[in-house]
Amino acid sequence: MAAAISSVGSVAPPPAPAQPSHIRHNQWAIALVVTMATFMELLDTSISNVSLPHIAGGLGTSYDEATWVLTSYLVANAVILPMSAWLSRVFGRKRYYMMNVALFTVTSFLCGIAPSLGALIFFRVLQGLGGGGLAPVEQAILVDTFPKAKLGSAFALYSMAMVTAPAVGPPLGGWITDSFSWRWVFFINVPVGLLSLLLSSRMVHDPEDFTKERHEARNGGRLRIDYIGISLIALGFACLEVVLDRGERDDWLGSHFIVSFLLIAIVAIAIAIWWEWRHSDPVVELTLLRERNFALANVYYFLFAFGLFGSTVMIPEMLQTLFGYTATDAGLALGPGAAVITILAPFVVRAVPKIGVPRMLGASFAIAALSFVYYSRLTPQTDYFHFTLARCFQGFGYAFMFIPVSQLAYSYLPANKNNKGSSLTNLCRNWGASFGIAFVTTMIQRRAQYHQSVLVSGLTSADGAVGQFVSRSSHFLMTRGTSGPDAIHQSYGLVSSMMTQQANMLAFMDCFHLLACVVVVAIPLAFFIRRFEVGKAAGAGH
Repeated sequence: MAAAISSVGSVAPPPAPAQPSHIRHNQWAIALVVTMATFMELLDTSISNVSLPHIAGGLGTSYDEATWVLTSYLVANAVILPMSAWLSRVFGRKRYYMMNVALFTVTSFLCGIAPSLGALIFFRVLQGLGGGGLAPVEQAILVDTFPKAKLGSAFALYSMAMVTAPAVGPPLGGWITDSFSWRWVFFINVPVGLLSLLLSSRMVHDPEDFTKERHEARNGGRLRIDYIGISLIALGFACLEVVLDRGERDDWLGSHFIVSFLLIAIVAIAIAIWWEWRHSDPVVELTLLRERNFALANVYYFLFAFGLFGSTVMIPEMLQTLFGYTATDAGLALGPGAAVITILAPFVVRAVPKIGVPRMLGASFAIAALSFVYYSRLTPQTDYFHFTLARCFQGFGYAFMFIPVSQLAYSYLPANKNNKGSSLTNLCRNWGASFGIAFVTTMIQRRAQYHQSVLVSGLTSADGAVGQFVSRSSHFLMTRGTSGPDAIHQSYGLVSSMMTQQANMLAFMDCFHLLACVVVVAIPLAFFIRRFEVGKAAGAGH
């Protein structure tokens, strides 16, 4: 696949410059090695979702308590993500990357053998700390490994992992849990982690400029630990992630727990922004957002993840609750969308220089918005083919999105800021996913309640259609041996069940409409993109 991307993505460029001295192996081999670990980490964010009932039963806890297995991982991820650039400067990028892979692998094994829920949550926190730094470090490695002319091809490979992992997670987790045990959901990370650790130790090396900058910063005293900044970021982002993940379960502002965490998050993040903006060597370099293209890229990352991950959570839930799909079948309905992105990735690489980043981004978000409108036209009679067709339509839009956004982010970013830039872009992507998931889970519940109240007002025994339906269904039940009163009672129960199904279906349709509205916001942003030539470094004017 990597070779295909490289061959199709090349557009007869001028002779390539000499390979950087720190790249001692094939560039695509390095890209595959680092993408392997990132795919594993992204897979782990969704693979354990379907195993929660089994985890709760196996450890003798309630389902609500077991959801902390997911929350703890996401909180740790949110805390470590913005610090990954600073930590890679402190330890060295290769060393920090391998530390993350090792920690993620070891804690995956510990999660699999956890004897209690408390131990499992503790190991999941450590696993989230290890996994959170993988994606931003990989992105920085790709930027430093590939020349500008081939960077789009590298990001095509990265986008495949980004989109495929969340789609593969639920059906794979369901199959593993049903066939073996929920513990194997964590055990499967161990061989992949060990292989990634072995290969990255031999193939990944820090660039000389990065190493030199690290030594100069260390000798100049600029790598001193910013205890205040780290504490504020950890506190604020952890509380905000708890609010987003637990808000719907605890009734949002109706819960003192959620209100308290939200206030702490707002205050801590506000102070952290003020502190980091003024700090000489901040943990999170917010001043990078002064560059217009980089700031726009972060907005695009947020909106991209909002729509993708929000729909990735919503579609399987709709198929399982309304259409009776198993977790495996519901997950497989997402597969064709990822396949479309994989197939189109090489052609997107070739098309970006010809079409231009602004036009391609405007078109891709427009197609994604139309795909959500298409979803909103589905009915309870829709079959599997049309669900996969809708997902393919959505994948067609997202296929033309991730690669140009990635190139936009680094278009005018100085090479020595790649590390901190990748940390910020992945932070925005992570928060886009968290906000998107929280948004759809909340709106599904609220809109279902609204539609149910509207439908109930029209369903009375005095209504002719209702009376006719109850009469026919009760007559049918009585011919099957059911007594008259029981037949009438069951008929009204059937009416109530149909009404609930219709209300839930309308709620899902409303959410698809709302996702379309959110995605449409990205289209006019394309007019504000500062022009640059794809495949070439930023001009000297920068």
